[in-house]
Formats: sequence, structure tokens, C-alpha cells
Amino acid sequence: MNVVVARDLSKTYQNGAVAVPAVREVSFAIGGGSLAAFVGPSGSGKSTLLNMVGCLDHPSAGSLAVLGTDVASLERRAAADFRGANLGFIFQDFNLIPVLSAAENIEYPLLMVQNRPAGERRARVVELLEAVGMADQADKRPDQLSGGQKQRVAVARALATRAKLVLADEPTANLDHDTAYRIIALMKKMRDESGTTFVFSTHDPKIVNEAEVVFMLEDGRLVSSADRHA
Repeated sequence: MNVVVARDLSKTYQNGAVAVPAVREVSFAIGGGSLAAFVGPSGSGKSTLLNMVGCLDHPSAGSLAVLGTDVASLERRAAADFRGANLGFIFQDFNLIPVLSAAENIEYPLLMVQNRPAGERRARVVELLEAVGMADQADKRPDQLSGGQKQRVAVARALATRAKLVLADEPTANLDHDTAYRIIALMKKMRDESGTTFVFSTHDPKIVNEAEVVFMLEDGRLVSSADRHA
């Protein structure tokens, strides 16, 4: 089953009187449980595509279905509700809250987005800390963690709400080679255990080599795609 389906998807930004096309009539589908990557140089449209799939940006034209929902037609509030219920996000600069511990950062979406009961939140945080190998770092704040440890916490936070789809924008950009591979392996492990679909925006060849579905973008257009499931 496809979790993302785009048809002739376009996004144009207005810069004064000038229309700047960022994505041009792109069509693709991503199956459930995939590791998929939007790949291309800066300005190719990969981050814009990821933002539209994540309901952070609205298409200018075309259709976009995510988890069976026509997200292109969602109003701002409905889009926010859909994100909170279904999507997780991992960022290249981690986006952890500095004053919160690792455990509290993972708990944050369970409290602020889904308002889960305290006992349920604690149990889920413990489960995820163990899953990402961070149980012994639960009380440390982000400034006390290495880059790889921060990204492990970010992966756990993205999965806290049992997101069906996790979107990762350059998730290995600030990591050294070995740490990047460990994070990629962790995401594959979490995918295998939970069936979560991961979609990356990246130019990191390490992710491209590990991705099962690769969409190559150039100047806002999809120039090639490869499905290594076949």
C-alpha cells in the first residue's frame, strides 16, 4: 500500500512580482515500510517536497495524498492535527529543546501534541530510550550529549507518537561518517520493528546507498527514480 501519492505536484513561491517555481509537476508514489529519499543539489526542490508531504507547506497545483488523506486540501488547523496524529520529523540540527532532558524531549510530543496520560507517556519514553540505546542518558540535556546521541533522541522523539511516516531533512548532515551509519542502521531497525516509513531529503551518499526508493530531483523536476525493492 502506498503511503504517499503525488500527481503533477507543483510549488511556486512569489518573490515580489516574480514567480519562483520550486517544484514542477512531480509525480511519484512511496510504499509503506520503505526507506525513500529525495536526492539532488541545493535548490533542486527536495526540501520543498518533504515540507509538502509533511503538511508544512501547501502545493500550488496538483494532488497529494498522505496515508490516504488529501492533504493538499487541508486548512492550517486540520493540517496541524494531521501532522500530530500521523507524522514524525527528524531535522539536521536535531531541534531538541535545550532546557529539557533527553527523556523530556521524547515525551514532549506525547504531552503537547497528543496529551497522553502520564503513565502512558513514561512507559513509551522508557521503551524508546532503550530502543535507541539511550537509557543511560535519559536525564542529560542536549548540551551534554554528542551529535550522534542527540540524533538518537531525535529519532526516538519522531517515533514517540507511533508515527506511521517519519520525514527526515538531512538527518546525517552534522554527523561524522561512523555516527551517520549508526543512525541510518538505527532507522532501518526501527522501520523493521514498527513498519514505519522513512522519507529523507538528502545529498548524503550514505543515505542514498541505503535507501530502497530514490527520487532524483533537478531544478524542481523529477529526473529519475529507482525502486530497489524490485
